Amino acid sequence: MDQRRLILVLVFLFSTVMLWNAWLQHNRPAPTAPVPAATGVEGASVPTPTPSASAVRGAAIPGAAAAIAPATAAPRVTVRTDLMVAEVSAQGGDIVRLELIEHKGSADETKNFVLFDDGAKHIYAAQTGLIGDGLPTHKTVFELPAGEQILKEGEDTVTLRLEAPEQNGVKVAKLMTFHRGNYTVDVKYEINNAGASPIAPHAYFQLTRDGQPAETVEAFGVNTFFGPAFYTEEEKFQKVKFEDIEKGKAKFAKKAGDGWVAMVQHYFVSAWLPEGAGEREFFAQKVGPDLYSSGVILPVAAIQPGQSGAVEARLYAGPQEQNKLENIAPGLDLVVDYGWLTVIAAPLFWVLSWVHNLVGNWGWAIIIVTVLIKLLFFPLSAASYKSMAKMRVLGPRMQRLKELYGNDKAKMQQEMMEMYRKEKINPLGGCLPILVQIPVFISLYWVLLGSVEMRHAPWLGWIQDLSAKDPYFILPIIMGVSMLVQMKLNPTPPDPIQAKVMMAMPVVFTFMFLWFPSGLVLYWVVNNILSIAQQWQITRMIEGGKSGAKPA
Repeated sequence: MDQRRLILVLVFLFSTVMLWNAWLQHNRPAPTAPVPAATGVEGASVPTPTPSASAVRGAAIPGAAAAIAPATAAPRVTVRTDLMVAEVSAQGGDIVRLELIEHKGSADETKNFVLFDDGAKHIYAAQTGLIGDGLPTHKTVFELPAGEQILKEGEDTVTLRLEAPEQNGVKVAKLMTFHRGNYTVDVKYEINNAGASPIAPHAYFQLTRDGQPAETVEAFGVNTFFGPAFYTEEEKFQKVKFEDIEKGKAKFAKKAGDGWVAMVQHYFVSAWLPEGAGEREFFAQKVGPDLYSSGVILPVAAIQPGQSGAVEARLYAGPQEQNKLENIAPGLDLVVDYGWLTVIAAPLFWVLSWVHNLVGNWGWAIIIVTVLIKLLFFPLSAASYKSMAKMRVLGPRMQRLKELYGNDKAKMQQEMMEMYRKEKINPLGGCLPILVQIPVFISLYWVLLGSVEMRHAPWLGWIQDLSAKDPYFILPIIMGVSMLVQMKLNPTPPDPIQAKVMMAMPVVFTFMFLWFPSGLVLYWVVNNILSIAQQWQITRMIEGGKSGAKPA
């Protein structure tokens, strides 16, 4: 197969993949509405997981099916900070609704993004409780403080204190501390044993939600991950699918001396992060129709009569900001999903972030990184363009071979290879830029789709969201024109059908790129412009040298 046909095949295959991806995006069925959970009716059975007896000493963890029903009448208290608005229910002290002030809604950018939801679109809550006779669970009704709890100017934290009804002489308070400038909430239980017997409770911290993704993105046949995830130092990062939980086939570390549990979705994550090292047990279970819980169980040191004890864990609920996640907990930055090209996408995002810190705009960062990528592969692309320029010069001779040996394909191929050998031309050289560009292109696609930093990030003028399509299709049209110019610089295929197909490629790509993230199209436009400049200069040098002119 000659060089032109190989390029044609590669472009065709790449176009097919891109069209397939666009078709998947266009025809993906809309997510179904979540099935409401049970409403906690008296006498209703509450499903329970079954951790090992050694971990909880035979106690059962109350399930979540009746915990966050939208119909519950439990009162709430609102906590406001500079980054979030949280609604905490008296039932269990659960965070049943959470708005992220600095991130706008996907469908309506005039509203804040809602992570935890009480049933408006999804069922999703952060829940905690204690395991032990008479101890408060996430179904216990706590006493709430009066009025909104607001993080005031000059204060770094605001603490919400909830009191549980006393049982068997044991008093329990749940303290939730919200911080200025971050998405971490410290959750602590203070346990005062005024009873006659020692107690050895356990605490559980869980995330409960429906199985419907808030946002779903499918790229090149692969979806961004959505569901529970676990991390331990020994087993590392483990993702769990909801369907595996339902079938009882979920595989993850059940016991460890470290680690955390998270609920991952596109752009955002919530995670329970126990402090330090110590015994803990992880669990994941289905607790109702289209409703799942995943969490961690922590032991509490035995509390003698007249003594007090405490247990606590941190909750992170916010965006997947990679430079911050890695400093919050080991491995937490792994929740960012870059698909199957993470090995390229992760360093690419690091370079983009570094440039962004210098220029302060993600659009200009993409342009600068495109230039850097072009410089990195300059020798490779230069060799390729030289090969294509020489092929262009040899066009008349190749046409002559076709006239002489058109009916003898084997002889024609033999003469062409002999000509390539004498002229020192690599017939496959023109394929290298395409082969190099494809993985970088797909990696940048995942970076734009998977990095919350790109979400609603403006460039200039009409481009106000680099992760969304160009609203006026200006960049895709410029990209199509640039591809057409590139085609004109390439040697014309001797086969008329090949020539027509190659000239149709700019139209096909322009159509596909109409719906691609504008940041991705920006990369392709800049790359094409740089390629045109490089290819034009090399072609001018080669053709000038063949005509007797001294190359520059």
